[in-house]
Amino acid sequence: MIGINFIPAIFVTLAIIVLTLGVLAGYLLRKYLVEAKIASAEDAAKRILEEAQKEGEAKKREALLEAKEEIHLIRSEAERENRERRTELQRLERRLLQKEETLDRKLESLEKREDTLLKKDQEIAQSKAKLDELLQKQTAELEHISGLATEEARELLLNKIKDEVKHDAALMIKEIESQAREEAEKKAREIVVQAIQKCTVDIVTETTVSVVALPNDEMKGRIIGREGRNIRALETLTGVDLIIDDTPEAVILSGFDPIRRETARIALEKLIADGRIHPARIEEMVDKAQREIEQKIREEGEQAAFEVGVPNLHPELIKLLGRLKFRTSYGQNVLKHSLEVAYLAGTIAAELNADVQLAKRAGLLHDIGKAVDHEVEGPHVTIGADLARKYRENPEVIHCILAHHGDQEPETVEAVLIQAADAISAARPGARRETLETYLRRLKKLEEIAESFEGVEKSHAIQAGREIRIMVKPEQIDDLQASQLAREIVEKIEEELEYPGQIKVVVIRETRNVEYAK
Repeated sequence: MIGINFIPAIFVTLAIIVLTLGVLAGYLLRKYLVEAKIASAEDAAKRILEEAQKEGEAKKREALLEAKEEIHLIRSEAERENRERRTELQRLERRLLQKEETLDRKLESLEKREDTLLKKDQEIAQSKAKLDELLQKQTAELEHISGLATEEARELLLNKIKDEVKHDAALMIKEIESQAREEAEKKAREIVVQAIQKCTVDIVTETTVSVVALPNDEMKGRIIGREGRNIRALETLTGVDLIIDDTPEAVILSGFDPIRRETARIALEKLIADGRIHPARIEEMVDKAQREIEQKIREEGEQAAFEVGVPNLHPELIKLLGRLKFRTSYGQNVLKHSLEVAYLAGTIAAELNADVQLAKRAGLLHDIGKAVDHEVEGPHVTIGADLARKYRENPEVIHCILAHHGDQEPETVEAVLIQAADAISAARPGARRETLETYLRRLKKLEEIAESFEGVEKSHAIQAGREIRIMVKPEQIDDLQASQLAREIVEKIEEELEYPGQIKVVVIRETRNVEYAK
């Protein structure tokens, strides 16, 4: 009985133990789960914090970028406004200079007129004094004659009549000579008029700008490029200033050298047609345009020799003739001028039974020195004669070249004809503009001053002579020497050149490293 009661007690005890263990296990499991949830929550909180920090940094960077972009836009707008203001100030300065020059010319004219009037008054006073003196002398002479003997008076009268007859004879001789001269001049005018009527050469007044048409205004932005790198590359390679303004669908090329301007025009048209505009492509197209210009120069020289009918010219003289297509003298195209002189000289030579072929050949080559006068020291007459000797031209042609501006006395009829034809061509209405030639000489002198310094590779005068860009050899000139060079060039320009306003001197030192992937 005791044993039977003991067994349930054991089961109860075991049940209590098991229950206690279950409760304890449940408590421990719950504690573990709670701690796991807490750890998960902490991890989630950390992730949220990290994501928030990252998002904040991204927004901060975005805000900085937007601020930088806005600063860049503001700076660009300010620079544009500054450029516009500088342009307006320069325009006003030019107008003031022009007004000042006009006033100076008027004042000078008034002073000359006043001097002329004073001289005339003095001459009138002197003439009046001489007349009074002569009247007194004649009165005294008559008084003296009235007291002479008959023979003495007769001899004096005869001498006076003899003097009067000599005077009348001299007047008659002078009149005959004047009539002969008038007849000769009339005949000469008839010959010259006939020669001019037979000559139909166009007179072309060159300008210093070219206009390139664009397919649309979006092309202007592509030509400028990112931060202006394309337009800078094109201006540096060609030496021509590109003006991109409000003119719809057009870009203006400005430069005093017609060959450079034509090269830039051809290169820009090729770039527009190709559509790919970047510095490397610009350099390639400029190189192609330069080769085309060389071909065009040769063709122009051959065409000029063919038109005039001058055979057997040396190939180098033909190239130099072609270069005259891109050279002006006082605003007159030199190749057109040479063709006209050749036609006129040949026509007048035919009228006078002179050597027509010699006159045409000398007329075509008389200004050949102007093709290289910016590269060789000396007047174009001497340079042209030296070139003609170098390429074994006829000595009579060389003499015509030397004599066409009076540097030598003309010894042949053909030399005189070249002088006359040159004067006729230059005297045509509208044929020449001295102001343009003066302007071109100033720009060439500006480039010559820059290139006279050691280490200068090349230079380009742009912005109508208000800026000159100088490329130096990087292996000879470092950055400090470049700065010193700019100051020295400025000092020399101020000493040797007269110019309105101011000239900006830009020294460019560039290095390139080129490799090829094979």
